[in-house]
Amino acid sequence: MHPDFVDDPAELAPPRTVLTHLADGAFTLQSPEPLGPYARCVGEWLERWARETPDALALAERDDSGEDWRRLTYAQLRQAVGAVAQSLLDMDLPAGRPIAILSDNAVDHAVLMLAAMHIGRTPCSLSSAYARSRDPGRLHSMLAALEPCLVYASDARAYAPALAGYSGNAVRVFSRHAQECPGALDFAQLLAARETPAVVQAFEAIAPDDHAKYLLTSGSTGRPKVVINTHRMLCANQQMMAQTWRFLDHEKLVLVEWLPWSHTFGGNHNLNMVLCHGGALYIDEGRPAPGLIEKTVRNLREVRPTLLFNVPRGFDMLLPYLEADDALAAQILSRLRLAFYAAAALAPSTWQRLEAVAARARPAQPLWLTTSWGATETSPAITTAHWRLQGAGCIGAPLPGLTLKLVPNGGKLEMRVKGVSVFPGYRNAPRETAAAFDEDGFYRIGDAGFLADTGRPERGVVFNGRVAEDFKLSTGSWVSVGTLRVELVSQLAPLVQDIVVTGHDRDEVGLLVFPSAAGAADGPKLERALRTLMQARRNGGAGSSQCPARALVLCTPPDADAGEITDKGYINQGAVLAQREDEVHALHATPPRADVIVSA
Repeated sequence: MHPDFVDDPAELAPPRTVLTHLADGAFTLQSPEPLGPYARCVGEWLERWARETPDALALAERDDSGEDWRRLTYAQLRQAVGAVAQSLLDMDLPAGRPIAILSDNAVDHAVLMLAAMHIGRTPCSLSSAYARSRDPGRLHSMLAALEPCLVYASDARAYAPALAGYSGNAVRVFSRHAQECPGALDFAQLLAARETPAVVQAFEAIAPDDHAKYLLTSGSTGRPKVVINTHRMLCANQQMMAQTWRFLDHEKLVLVEWLPWSHTFGGNHNLNMVLCHGGALYIDEGRPAPGLIEKTVRNLREVRPTLLFNVPRGFDMLLPYLEADDALAAQILSRLRLAFYAAAALAPSTWQRLEAVAARARPAQPLWLTTSWGATETSPAITTAHWRLQGAGCIGAPLPGLTLKLVPNGGKLEMRVKGVSVFPGYRNAPRETAAAFDEDGFYRIGDAGFLADTGRPERGVVFNGRVAEDFKLSTGSWVSVGTLRVELVSQLAPLVQDIVVTGHDRDEVGLLVFPSAAGAADGPKLERALRTLMQARRNGGAGSSQCPARALVLCTPPDADAGEITDKGYINQGAVLAQREDEVHALHATPPRADVIVSA
């Protein structure tokens, strides 16, 4: 890899953006490059690589021993998809009802998902947290909304108990211990079918605007909704990325991937990028959590991926291993084209630490840190930063085929998007669908942004938080939650895992603090750091909206069952405020409770 590949137009499209002013301070941004042709449906990618590179690795996962990998080439993946597709046809499942997948990423999960899409059935991968929850009620409500014709999970012992109270008439399929669940099918039975011409006939009948898959929104903006993803959306979005990341057309990507397929980042952006370009995906059984991050480190060392996709919490947990072992860092980073973060804002301290590690591990080859911005409803990428950034914050410029509109709203510029990869609506929810679009047909994503350089729109857009998260103090000052949170987490690293900003209609800003392992181990140090930070911001002249006056260190970690933290490891601010209402009251009480840290 040439050290200056970021500036090579054969590798990355040069940044170009057209700005058009509208009335009342609004404007649009577009790429001048037209969108090229894209596949009719997701299955065309699999058909192509099974034909052109049948022996190339497609998917791999750790085998039962945990020491080796179970590998599927593109030919083997196509054979398995054809067999399972035939089994689904033979079941004569009711039309219009999806296939629900409850368990984590795995080869069988991928095969079932692709098989369903190959014959025009619609899969929906649900977060496995629903099935692992202490209360299966949320899972049952999701299944009731979906009305699946078939429910799959990897292991009956792990997942059947959560289905015990579900009364739907769906076929149940498990890869392991199916015999322990009366009436359930073993996934091996589906793999044993012999494909007939009926599979190809069903495949050829798929239209681009047919429903390819359903995904549930994360719930960070309210009650989860069922998002329709069409084949056109998914295929067009990969073409957008290919025209921007031009190296994808001549370089086979290799991923080590933990990001859940129940979310658009892992399931659409990353998995589809591999399938679209005939790359290889190693399924990572680890994730950014204590006791599991070590598995990720092992897999990264062994595979040495060419692209590294992660969320900020994932990089935060990976960094201590890279910083402590230069040889490990050199191995993991040796083939990397890029390190890419999404799903939440990256703290500047994390950015700086990643660059420092790379400078030691590969001094002749700077690591390209980049990002994108999008949503489940946009399949997912809207923008990408396809140039070298100087730090976190910029989310890039619009991809070919999309129009980004920025509209003044509450002191910010609300971002909206229109284009071929934007969803047609929420399933069976006409009211929510109508509310999601403005009068000109732009999807109202709910995020805010502004131009990095008003005179040079090609330098991209800076993310400016969620419009719905921001609030006013009783003084009338607006608090920009997203930007303040990132600043504070960075300044308090490595003592803090995350922060929830409080103060709606109150006199001052408060902080609910989730300590990191280091912060929990040394409470006095964290308390001193918080006092110092609050005092320094006040002494530095920060206004009331940027100057926290009190903080409360939380004793319990974010609760996944309550929706406080997602599978991707980011904090749901709204859910924390709702679940911890008593702590919010205590934080702002007068006089303050003894455990509330108050700015001196």
